[in-house]
Amino acid sequence: GRAARMSGRAWPPAGLGVLAGGQVLLGLWVLPLPELFWKWPWVSHLPPCNEHLLRDFGGASLALAVVLCAAVATLERRPVRTALTAYPVSSVAHLLFHASHLEPLSAASAAGFPALLGTAVLLPAALVWLAADGTVLREPDPAGRPSAP
Repeated sequence: GRAARMSGRAWPPAGLGVLAGGQVLLGLWVLPLPELFWKWPWVSHLPPCNEHLLRDFGGASLALAVVLCAAVATLERRPVRTALTAYPVSSVAHLLFHASHLEPLSAASAAGFPALLGTAVLLPAALVWLAADGTVLREPDPAGRPSAP
């Protein structure tokens, strides 16, 4: 029914929320528990664990989550475009690295992991396209308050 499907206006905020939630979960996993993250099969086949770099990665994930959460909270054009530009900068580099390091993975993991990482590239692009008509995003009010879409 109608409640079961999302309107075109609901997709960009929902998609931003999914991206933000993923970064929050990743950051809250990697930052305090880098050794546990390192034991994950899609990561453990890489060179030795570097706690410093993993904690930096966790912090960067949380920083990106802040940008995404600001975009979700305001739905203003500039924060949304900033978030949807920042996210692929990270996700394209991540996809390219892992796509060239699939040899130690099982066939299922070698197919699934790039597909998951590819989603992190395609989702922001789809959200930019869905929000392009301007009906979802707000322009900031001169007094600093968000205006209605």
